[in-house]
Amino acid sequence: METDNTKKFTELFSGFEDFNEEDQKQKIIEINRVINEMNKEEFKSVFTVEMFNKMNKMIEEKKLTINKAFLLLKYIASRKALKMFWNGDFSYSGLSKNFEKLIIEEDMKKEGKNEKLFIDLCECYLSLSCFFPTELLHICVFSLLKVALKKEETEEAQKEVEMALLTLSDVSEYCEMTKDKYLNETKEIILYHQERHNLTRLAYQCTWMFMIRRIFLDRSLEEVVVNELHFSREARRELEELSKCIDWKREKEEEEGEREVKEEIVLLRWLQSLETFFESFEVWNDEFVELIRCVTQIFQSAKDNYREISGQCTHLLNKVVDNGSVNIYGLLKGKTIEIFLEEIQLQTLNDKMSNECFAYFLAISLRLKGKEYDKMKEAKRKITKRKVFEKIEEEGYEDCIISFCEAIPFFSSKYYYELSKNISDYFVNV
Repeated sequence: METDNTKKFTELFSGFEDFNEEDQKQKIIEINRVINEMNKEEFKSVFTVEMFNKMNKMIEEKKLTINKAFLLLKYIASRKALKMFWNGDFSYSGLSKNFEKLIIEEDMKKEGKNEKLFIDLCECYLSLSCFFPTELLHICVFSLLKVALKKEETEEAQKEVEMALLTLSDVSEYCEMTKDKYLNETKEIILYHQERHNLTRLAYQCTWMFMIRRIFLDRSLEEVVVNELHFSREARRELEELSKCIDWKREKEEEEGEREVKEEIVLLRWLQSLETFFESFEVWNDEFVELIRCVTQIFQSAKDNYREISGQCTHLLNKVVDNGSVNIYGLLKGKTIEIFLEEIQLQTLNDKMSNECFAYFLAISLRLKGKEYDKMKEAKRKITKRKVFEKIEEEGYEDCIISFCEAIPFFSSKYYYELSKNISDYFVNV
């Protein structure tokens, strides 16, 4: 169904080839504004194979310069990445095939290689594609890593580095390559930023996302990420800084409008990359306690007016407690239990939040009833169980669970968490 945004886009793009270069530049600015307002369905409905084919024809007929096309394509790509919109139409278009050909031609040149054209081609091709030949993937990834290593702090250089890292973070998990091809470069980017703060917040988050996604292909990276590069310390610091930039007290009615600031988007991306990490990590250190505390504080700040952020926090915290490598005593110090106990007793609590809270306490109870994965000594385990029990007893958790007993099957059927119907599972037997 056509909306105001899709109608505006169609009107702006339909006669694009009839404008001169200067007017095209202005139209691209207007198109970018419309793209910024699009939701997922609108985005998918306009960026079709037909649209990309039309752009390719305009380039071939010299009615659109390739540099002007890059301006539009990079904005489409960045919006797709930031909002995590899925759209694979570019891969089936003639424009994709044309870019593949141009990338190979430029890469094979011994002399006279146009580096800027080559990098722009690589960024647009990788960031818009949903699949790519291995050879092309390697060519583009290595080229973009060189761009990401730039140390200049000019606004233009920062934009180039940011776009390169945004693209790399999205394709990291698809690229099978040995550590010697990327690890030293990525460590250099992170360590240099820790010392000089030369990257934008988005670029820094993308660097970490690139590394986190690589862990699934190479488990040995986990030790480097956790203990050498101090991922949890850096993630906490970034989340705290981003949190200061957000107006948590905004009026509720603003929530339905597509009002966004970059800090909110980057914070959400951090939470999503943390969820990816906590799904399967095996290396624990005490820095994670403060990170968990920070995520809990963000949940508390966001729960009234930022449902997407608060929902991501609860989902992440459930991933944390599900992971047997996480120290339960560390969770106690992270203050999540107290905050969730407060939330679960609110009359205004929605179904999804209730489900997430119950799932959290169920996971803690089941872990404390069984053996800890980190081989916690029995005496220490009993002390921890006693502390958890005292906390939930103080807050009237038992009464709360009993009052919700009939609702638990409803939560189980409506959401993907499989909550237990056995009420005793929600208590820690000391």
